[in-house]
Amino acid sequence: MKHEAFATTARGLRRESPPMVLFEKAKRLGVWNPSALDFTQDVRDWAALDDVERDAILLLTSLFVAGEEAVTLDLLPLVNVIAREGRIEEEIYLTSFLWEEAKHTDFFARFLTDVAGNSTDLSHYHQDHYRRVFYEALPEALGALWTDPSPAALARASTTYNLVVEGIIAETGYHAYFIALDKKNVLPATRKGVALIKQDEARHLAYGMYLLSRLMSEDPSLWNVVQDTMNTLLVSVMGLIHETFGRYEVPPFGEDESTFTNYAMGQFQKRLDRLERARGISREEVDQMAIAIIAAEDA
Repeated sequence: MKHEAFATTARGLRRESPPMVLFEKAKRLGVWNPSALDFTQDVRDWAALDDVERDAILLLTSLFVAGEEAVTLDLLPLVNVIAREGRIEEEIYLTSFLWEEAKHTDFFARFLTDVAGNSTDLSHYHQDHYRRVFYEALPEALGALWTDPSPAALARASTTYNLVVEGIIAETGYHAYFIALDKKNVLPATRKGVALIKQDEARHLAYGMYLLSRLMSEDPSLWNVVQDTMNTLLVSVMGLIHETFGRYEVPPFGEDESTFTNYAMGQFQKRLDRLERARGISREEVDQMAIAIIAAEDA
């Protein structure tokens, strides 16, 4: 498809737009290197953990590293749709997505080799509900965009990726990491890396909320797509938590399954409530709401 014009010479970049504000944050905060983290103390701490604690962290890490690899593999169709629509500011910001998801994959893979010393197949930790989300629903929703770039397909893909995978599952996983490791004050470089990843993912989630709000401002009926997608995947989210934490008779690190199901449900409701407020508002109000959310994260 030929280009008819370029935004940079026809009108200039809209630097005040939410995607460009997020891009500025990505340039400032997102350029960190997993290879620069010093895992020396983490190796000592790992050796001092008991077998159940090590198993729990290996399980959690196996879910994260495969999840980060999955989004790295599956993200391109979303970028492609935004590019084909000529939304240059959004595409510019999305260039950081793929880099950051790949970097997160690198971080968790380094933990497995450099700290845990693990070279075995960890896929046995991936049970039915995890597989439903990461092996099926995520690639299905994002892959559909290659042939169906409609707003409904885009809303379904962003809901699956940004709201469910990043906004509920990953956020709950971070919560588990920090509860486990902060309580024992162990694995300092791992905690630092997870905190940096969480910071990156907060920008991804902010973009997802902006994208879905923009889509709904243009077509309020897409709220039904968002709600149906979230409700459908919620079953697998709750099942995934049960698979993960329900396997231990005595909860590792002293937290039972309800801690994480309650946290996940809180994240689910928070995302849903915020998006419901975006129904029926103007595009200008969508931008204002997104900028306010981004600014609040900096406060």
